[in-house]
Amino acid sequence: MSDRRLTPFSGRVALESLRGAVAAEFTAGTPARLIRPVADLCPEPGAPRDRQLLFGAELIVVELRGDHAFVQARADGYCGWVAAAALGVPGAASHVVSAPATHVYREASIKRGEVMRLSLGARVSVIGAEGIFAITPEGHIPAGHLRPLAQPEADPVTVAERLLGTPYLWGGNSRDGIDCSGLVQLAHALCGRSCAADSDLQRAEFGDFLPEGTAPQRGDLFFWKGHVAMACDAERMIHANGHTMSVAYEPIAAALARIAAAGEGAYFGMKRP
Repeated sequence: MSDRRLTPFSGRVALESLRGAVAAEFTAGTPARLIRPVADLCPEPGAPRDRQLLFGAELIVVELRGDHAFVQARADGYCGWVAAAALGVPGAASHVVSAPATHVYREASIKRGEVMRLSLGARVSVIGAEGIFAITPEGHIPAGHLRPLAQPEADPVTVAERLLGTPYLWGGNSRDGIDCSGLVQLAHALCGRSCAADSDLQRAEFGDFLPEGTAPQRGDLFFWKGHVAMACDAERMIHANGHTMSVAYEPIAAALARIAAAGEGAYFGMKRP
């Protein structure tokens, strides 16, 4: 069996793409969109999260079972169970939240109350403008907190730096909490670059390791067993880590020495996306 994280098979129902590979009921799937600010994506209904999905994520529903749905994310192919109540009708997004976080307001006023809080990376459809606000079907969002999807950012490190101080959260993908691979994926996504969700998948995706002794460049990725970090320059990295329990800068040399001394996992090396 292929990696379950990337296999659209609930254990009973599978997408047509798996016909002949698994014994299952088959479906073409039903398009959907995440309508909660953030939702856990789990290997089984009610189990601890593998990853998280952000508002506006485009999904394919493979199976509805009780109050959960087995879905595949269009962005990275990741599969799992999510609360069915978190799903809504599909709709094309036009903008992405580019600030660390923002609020959706009921009206074009910061004093009239908010509807929800959205993280960096959430996707919305802008249908108009009123003063400093972009109008979306969900409410009004400060236009300066949004960026057109057609205008991706240039530097993943700059994106990652917006989340400095964000609490570390295993499997997290948002400003409320994020882990090492979530930070790397989110930073690349806002730059319009495909990126897998977990560090082992990222390690496999991003080509060959650089020769030992190569000087790090901005954006290079460091891989350990179960961990990934991003170089800011030749001497400093940024990563979501359990050492500081946050997204933080750390000297590269100090991090290599600390992780080796702690026996936290074999160091694989450095890759250049």
